[in-house]
Amino acid sequence: MLNKLDKKSGNISFSERVRLGVQKVLTKLAHETAEKNGTLVVKINGEIKEVLAKELLSTLPKE
Repeated sequence: MLNKLDKKSGNISFSERVRLGVQKVLTKLAHETAEKNGTLVVKINGEIKEVLAKELLSTLPKE
């Protein structure tokens, strides 16, 4: 996602580039954690929960 916008980086704001970078890093973290059958701690509807990374990946939009 971010790679597609790298060529157009002059057209997007700094805050949007930061947001896309954070999104890319969090997706990578989820993938790496899922490979190890690990869990991630997330906040869902104001409640802190421990979720399997594989379950979390299934809810993320495809790139």
